[in-house]
Amino acid sequence: MITLTHVCVDFTTGGQRTRAVDDVTLQIPRGTIFGIVGTSGAGKSTLLRTLNALQRPSQGRVTVAGTEISALSGAALRTARQRIGMIFQHFNLMHTRTVAQNVAFSLKAAGWERAKIGPRVAEILDLVGLSDKASRYPVQLSGGQKQRVGIARAIANHPDVLLCDEPTSALDLETSATILALLREINTRLGITVVLITHEMNVIKTICDRVAVMSGGKVVEEGEVFDIFARPQHPFTQQLVSHTLNLTLPSRLREHLHGSLLKILFIGDSAEQPVLSEVAVNFGVAVNILHGKIEYIGERALGILVVQLTAKDNPSAVEAAVEHIRARTAQVEVIHG
Repeated sequence: MITLTHVCVDFTTGGQRTRAVDDVTLQIPRGTIFGIVGTSGAGKSTLLRTLNALQRPSQGRVTVAGTEISALSGAALRTARQRIGMIFQHFNLMHTRTVAQNVAFSLKAAGWERAKIGPRVAEILDLVGLSDKASRYPVQLSGGQKQRVGIARAIANHPDVLLCDEPTSALDLETSATILALLREINTRLGITVVLITHEMNVIKTICDRVAVMSGGKVVEEGEVFDIFARPQHPFTQQLVSHTLNLTLPSRLREHLHGSLLKILFIGDSAEQPVLSEVAVNFGVAVNILHGKIEYIGERALGILVVQLTAKDNPSAVEAAVEHIRARTAQVEVIHG
């Protein structure tokens, strides 16, 4: 659906050249929700803007649905952009126009017949849950409602692709969750390919099918979201994933530990098996869960637990329990003992 081939973007300021995007090659499958994640300055926003030629690549090619967007200009580019919707972090609504007029504007710009605009606006406002806000102005809306208007405007013209530039970073957690759910619904119901950039790994985990991790203008890792969280390969990706887990124990616990302290990674079926109950019963060890969680990414289980194992006057039982756990889970790290 979307192909980026050796894409580079350079900026020159005060005679100094800066490479914001450095030799990025990606394949984004049709109908997926594809995330691009990285810290501020990683190049993700610049890369996103190359997908509709708001930013021209200095080198490389960008192809969307078989059309090389990076080679177009003038009327051909305007026509191609009608198939690519875009929503923004700060909504970019026209404040002197109503909700319905904001959505209608995109259809007028695309050359829709006047008689068809009203019904389409009503249809799309119903989809995003704003039918009762059609005559309101942006100043009368909450942040989440403003973003829903932005989404309605972006998808009104039946695009094949929806580009999302930090769509939830200006919203609170509860509102962010409803916007992500709406984007997933749009992807499922309409089959629109969604490309979403964010600096939040929790957003990636919640909505995306695949993700590219960017650092210093480069894509350092790319793959299915579950695999990126379960087995991150690049040190930068490992750092991002670790920040979402936050498994640091208070010092008062670490100073008075006895027995063995384990960090256990559960992937897939192992997260749903009574592994810890088995070692308690079979080896007579006490199992104390000190930290961790098990969650589901794309309906696949992923969990990390920090567990203390003790057995009074029987260290061999603890050793045997550790080996039992190691054989039945994805990874065991002995932190202490």
